[in-house]
Formats: sequence, C-alpha cells, structure tokens
Amino acid sequence: MLLEVTLSGVTLGGMYALVAMGLTLQYGVARIMNLSYGELLIAAAFAALWFYSGLALSPLLGLLIVPPLAFGLSYAIYRILLVPLVRRAKSRDALEVDSILATFGLLFVIQGVMLTVFGGAYYSYSFLSVPLQIAGATVAANRLLALVLAVVIGLGLYLGLTRTRLGTAVRAVAVDPVAAQLVAIDVRTASALAFALGGALVAAAGVLVSMFLTFNANLGVVFTLKALVVVIMGGVGNLLGALIAGLILGLVENYVAVFVDPGLTLAATYAIFLIVLLVRPQGLLGRANR
Repeated sequence: MLLEVTLSGVTLGGMYALVAMGLTLQYGVARIMNLSYGELLIAAAFAALWFYSGLALSPLLGLLIVPPLAFGLSYAIYRILLVPLVRRAKSRDALEVDSILATFGLLFVIQGVMLTVFGGAYYSYSFLSVPLQIAGATVAANRLLALVLAVVIGLGLYLGLTRTRLGTAVRAVAVDPVAAQLVAIDVRTASALAFALGGALVAAAGVLVSMFLTFNANLGVVFTLKALVVVIMGGVGNLLGALIAGLILGLVENYVAVFVDPGLTLAATYAIFLIVLLVRPQGLLGRANR
C-alpha cells in the first residue's frame, strides 16, 4: 500500500516538476510571469484526447507534434504580445506587473476558446490503463510511462542547458542579462527561446497528464498555481529546486489524500509552502539576496 501511494506520488510530483521547470524558464530567463501558463497544459491535454479518441492515434504521437506547436505558439506570443512590454518597461518590476496583466487577459482568451469548444465537462481516455506489479505494488502502466517520459524530458532539458552553447547563453541571461549583453549574447532572442521552450515543456506535461488524470477547460488555473508554488518553493530560476519541490508536493498530496483526508490535500500543499517560506524565504535551493 505504502509503495503504491509513493509511486503514485512520485509520478504526480514528476508532472509538477516538469510543469514548474517550464515556468522557471519563462520567469527566470524572460522575466515574464505567465498567468496563462496552465491553459496551454490543458489545451495540450485536449489535443492528446483528440489524437486518441478522434483520430485513433496514440497520445504518444502527440509528444512529437504538440510540444513543437506549443513552442512556435509561445515564441509568437512573446514576439507579438510581450516584446512591446519588454521595450517599454523601465525596470524588472514594471515588466512583471505588465506581463501579469497581459497574460491574465490571455488566460481568459484561451480558456474561453476551450470552453466554447469543449464545454465545462470533465474528460479522460483509457490509454495503457493496465496494472503492473513492481516489488509487490500495483501501478498503472500509463502512470509509470508518464513518469519515465517526464524523467527523459527533464534530463534532456538539463543536458541542453548545461552542455550546449545556447543553453549556456540562456543561463547567462537568467543570472545577469546586462552582463550577458557585454559578452555579445542576444538577450531578447535568448529570452524568446526560453519562453518558447517553457511553452513546449508545459505542453509535453499536458500530454502526459492527460494519460492518467481527468481534466476540463477550467483546470488551467490550478496547474498555474501549483507551478508557481513549486517554483517559489524550489527557488526562483533553479531547475533542480523545482524538481525537488515538485516531488515533495506530489508525495505530500498523495499521502494526505490516502492516509488522512482527500479534502485536505490543498491545505497540506499550502502548509508545506508556508513552512518552506518561513524557514528558507529564498526557496529550497535559491540564493539569498544580499
């Protein structure tokens, strides 16, 4: 029983971590607080549903199609909607306020389209919903597959950011955009790519989440809030911190839902969040401001 709950919690935490990594890129590099972030996850989940139920294709095919489309859409959003805000912003704080207002409006646009097309009903589909035995514990194959793919995607992101010149440039912009310009890094292009990559990551998470969770057009805000909690808990701009915080959140939610009361999962989430902020205001792996 305990092993089953733990594996389920690790799977959920892996999804939270993957979602939060994308938001870490968008906020940590591009300095955009994207409140419409979760809506892209739900849109990707609906796309996977359409692949499986409408076209009779594996949702795994969606991982090859949906994230690249989300990358292109996010890149276009940054260039068309957000670059004018970046140009006129006199400070980082001003950019954050402007981006919050702009993406808040974008949230309702995307959500409104999904509500018009799909309504407010909950959706799910049965893909690899077969039990597997692991060390005496029963685990659904779709959850295990989602966890493995999340690990692969997260590892690919880490290697891309640490072993490539483009990844080094993105990390340099995250640390100090002014200093990055002094070494001939195109900050605006790096920010646009980071924002687009964040969109691709959340779309991939949406495809994976759709394989084992029910969803509807209104759930995007929930995932946005969870991502914000994970990003702040882990330390803004820290990918490893987002991974650790995501796993903690997934485990806590599952343990509370199974062993205490399902109605207390949200309370437990924010209790852990507040405890971390009280003990380490900069986050688990964040750097303290001096």
